[in-house]
Amino acid sequence: MQHNMPIRDVLVIYTDQWRWDALGSMGSPAQTPHLDALAARGTLFDHAFVQSPVCMPSRVSMLTGRYPSNLGITHMGVPVPESIETVASTLSRRGWHTANVGKLHFLPHANRDHSLPHPRYGFDVLALSDEPGVYEDDYRAWVRATCPAALDELSSGLPPAADTWQQAMSVESDIVHQHAGPRDDYAHVRTFEHGEELTHSAWVGTRTVEHLRSLSPHERSFTIASFFSPHAPYHVPQRFLDLYDLESLPLPALTDSEREHQASTGLTDERLREIRHGYFAAISEVDHQVGRILAELDRSGRAASTLVVFTSDHGEWLGDHLRLSKGFPADDAVSRVPLIVSAPDHPAAQRENQIVEAVDIAPTVLTALGVPVPPTMQGRSLLPLVHGTGTPASRGPQIAITEHLGWRSIRTPDYRYVITRDGSEHLWDLSSNPLNEVEVDVDRASLLAEHRRRLVQRTLEVEQPLPRTWAY
Repeated sequence: MQHNMPIRDVLVIYTDQWRWDALGSMGSPAQTPHLDALAARGTLFDHAFVQSPVCMPSRVSMLTGRYPSNLGITHMGVPVPESIETVASTLSRRGWHTANVGKLHFLPHANRDHSLPHPRYGFDVLALSDEPGVYEDDYRAWVRATCPAALDELSSGLPPAADTWQQAMSVESDIVHQHAGPRDDYAHVRTFEHGEELTHSAWVGTRTVEHLRSLSPHERSFTIASFFSPHAPYHVPQRFLDLYDLESLPLPALTDSEREHQASTGLTDERLREIRHGYFAAISEVDHQVGRILAELDRSGRAASTLVVFTSDHGEWLGDHLRLSKGFPADDAVSRVPLIVSAPDHPAAQRENQIVEAVDIAPTVLTALGVPVPPTMQGRSLLPLVHGTGTPASRGPQIAITEHLGWRSIRTPDYRYVITRDGSEHLWDLSSNPLNEVEVDVDRASLLAEHRRRLVQRTLEVEQPLPRTWAY
């Protein structure tokens, strides 16, 4: 009897601020041929939700398989304890070679020296850069060694918190920023003028390919290629901008009331198209780099033993409801992300619409590799869905939790419910048009009560107290 090669390697392609619907295979204008091909070889989860609407809590939640509230990290700026158990530390102890290339964002990036040693969090290799060209980090060092003439182009400007900290601490730096003072991420779409092989996304792609080539043939690996894009500001090579006709890019579906207030927000149709142009161009650049990484897996022969996961830490409003970026109330544009899981010798071209969560990714990786899932992990393996054999074990009713300091949200197949610390409640109906959520009258007492019950019940289901050592 012939046995298929077991999965021994994992590649996670992790992006920042990528909406759930921004894939060509989802009907988006985004041109993503390599990711579409990956989806055609695996399972596309079209109802995947993150556990936080902002970077740091979402990332540590995904990489630990635990909810932000369980970790005590429900807002930005909280340094992740060095002792935290991540999927990387679990695998590293068991002999896997672990690496993270690109963004990690387990420490606040605005108030530290990026050239100083960084906690490993279970990774044997850390090539880190949380912002493109803003700090003296691995990316700038790489460009300095590769093409020092490009250094002055890299940074679009300091993030506001970094600008404040550097002024308060009298930090002196030789880094040239294209815009003085705290930057506005959405003010400009910039063309990267030096060779496209020098962009931040290209650095992630190149360093990931180099890392994969450095592995010995028999070495088991867990690798994260972590892209900053398509997070704003948008700074991309011209050829990716040229993929799109600015005037034909679709605008967000606004309600009549939102249209009435559009002028006062400054988000004119012209500005929204420019922002979307930069966003989709950044997506296509990442897709190009994904193609390079997947080609290396094929070249090396590792593709036959590699589980590939593509996802994002959260989404982006991109003009929906006249908003940009992400945050409360974590509607689908923000909390719903793309998730592709492709495993060799498993059913291809599957489209799965069950609600799944980012906390499910770590248990899925460990289960695929035949590694015990620590009891601290609160997610459930998605392999039954990838195999096409059933539902995630002990899943219960379809529900996803998104959390932040001061509020909690759940997403069910037809509704989104939010409650805040002052007792305010919101309920949105998504059954008719998920792209344009309709708020339900809060007088619908029975419907609100049902979603309160679901939130409390789900919170109890995922409770993880410290382990007992004996009866008492």
